[in-house]
Amino acid sequence: MTNEILLVASIVVFYGAIILLYRFFGREGLFCWTAIATILANIEVLRVVDAFGIEQTLGNVLFASTFLVTDILNEEEGKKYATKAAWLGVITAIVFVVVSQSWLLYEPSESDWAGEGFQIVFSAVPRIVIASVAVFCICQHFDIWIYRLIWKLTTGITGSETRFLWVRNNGSTLISQAINTVLYNFAAFYGVYDMSTLISICVGGYVIFIVTSLADTPVVYMARRIKRNEKNS
Repeated sequence: MTNEILLVASIVVFYGAIILLYRFFGREGLFCWTAIATILANIEVLRVVDAFGIEQTLGNVLFASTFLVTDILNEEEGKKYATKAAWLGVITAIVFVVVSQSWLLYEPSESDWAGEGFQIVFSAVPRIVIASVAVFCICQHFDIWIYRLIWKLTTGITGSETRFLWVRNNGSTLISQAINTVLYNFAAFYGVYDMSTLISICVGGYVIFIVTSLADTPVVYMARRIKRNEKNS
């Protein structure tokens, strides 16, 4: 149960960090988290684990947290800032791949003990990050668009811009994450794993995204309360 406990704990820690960053640093804190999560997720995704009876790559919770960030920004700060966060993630990933590949160009000294590990990990990074950048850009902008679309629909039905936050949050995330799961895993790992493993990874990843989507709903409501308290202070 170690992997399962770690995954649940990571959701609590990451989502807690997001709400604290928003509480103390506002949208700039969420921009910061986007950069952090983008870099770490592209490293963490190289590991494959078994959890809850499903084979899956790591990095799913961190990737999911970036969608939580854009949902909060979309809801509380506006589409402009949600889009800005999405582009920040893309630029961060590009810078990361360029810098990480430059590390491999150095000639190691005789006492170097980390060079082999660097070579193993970061030689796989370009394909991972290229896939990540392309899919991240597509899915984040789709998520922002469909979030606004669902918002307009719920506003039209209820006459209120604030009601049914949980519908647009979960609806946009679950749809965009389904697209993200298939596109990313096939782009990053096709030919690396056999088809049955790849399908298992897709299924496992999407199950995690379903859980993280449902779990992030209270966080979005907490972000709304933070914003209202800020306006009233």
